[in-house]
Amino acid sequence: MFTRDSSWIRPIRPPGDAVDTAVFSAVVIAIGFALSFALTNGFHDASNAIATLVATRGATPAQAVLLSSVFNMAGAILLGTAVADTIGGIVTVPQGQMVAVVGSGLAGATAWNLLTWWLGLPSSSGHALVGGLAGAAVVNGMLGGGGGLESVNWGGVAGWHPTGVIGVLVALLISPLAGFAVALVGVRVLRGAARRWTDRWTTPVRGAGWVAAAGLSFSHGANDAQKAMGVIAVLLLASGRSDTMAVPLWVKVLSGAALTLGTALGGWRIVKTIGRRIFSLTPIDSLSSQVSSTAVILSASLLGAPVSTTQVVASSVVGVGAGRRRWRHVRWRIVREMGVAWLATIPGAAALAVGVLLGWRML
Repeated sequence: MFTRDSSWIRPIRPPGDAVDTAVFSAVVIAIGFALSFALTNGFHDASNAIATLVATRGATPAQAVLLSSVFNMAGAILLGTAVADTIGGIVTVPQGQMVAVVGSGLAGATAWNLLTWWLGLPSSSGHALVGGLAGAAVVNGMLGGGGGLESVNWGGVAGWHPTGVIGVLVALLISPLAGFAVALVGVRVLRGAARRWTDRWTTPVRGAGWVAAAGLSFSHGANDAQKAMGVIAVLLLASGRSDTMAVPLWVKVLSGAALTLGTALGGWRIVKTIGRRIFSLTPIDSLSSQVSSTAVILSASLLGAPVSTTQVVASSVVGVGAGRRRWRHVRWRIVREMGVAWLATIPGAAALAVGVLLGWRML
């Protein structure tokens, strides 16, 4: 069972409790789902860190992937665990049910990521994870396994730190608006400074694009890898493999590596949507989008607010179009499709997680 101390979950284990092979196997499977989630998160979000750089030919795909890989991993390892703590406190169910609920939530979120990636639609992995965890926890309670509505930490905002589902949703709502606004202002400032554009600006702007892409990859690794870290920490705690919610170094490395691998394997569908289908970007537009996205995501990571790199980068691209006063050049059909995908993510991932939970309970 679990006792709740504020937002922390603490397991009570009988002394000398023998290792249960079935529980151990379930934990391994659930951690596999967590790493699969990080991998598909890379399909979506890590690719966004390099989308505008590749689309404007500031770097080749191979160069951009290498750059993103290094800084994704650095962000995952170096920038604390505030986001992991927020994600780790989303649901609380009895100890014997935690692995099944978290594993099902992760599987549902991963399936949703794969579906939207196949369709080439940028969607929020953070939304998918929250929907999957909450859906699995609520239905597990309805089936008599412990949980229900009261097992979900609905939370809010404590000071500047978001807690629970509401806190995560607030962060996911505000961050695209911030990305749009910062990019709109940023592109006007940069274009004002470069009013007398000549060819000599091209090389410095593209060089700055590399720096901005590195910063965006770092901030992405700091925010999104922590989502997988948080649920793995919960799994280790629930199964008695850890006594605290502290994230071990090996978890940070594996989560960062899975996120990075996703960039190389499957992100190019999303790169095309972000970099070319919303708005035709120039190098200075790309730089504006990257800098504004980095500022928003890095700030959110330091505050412990899980955000969607997809949403922030996509909204910053729209902000660039607005800042250049070229609304008619923004492909609003693509923006609408992305908006529908974002709205459908939480219920869609929740439904998929419930399906996995039903199968898990039959095993």
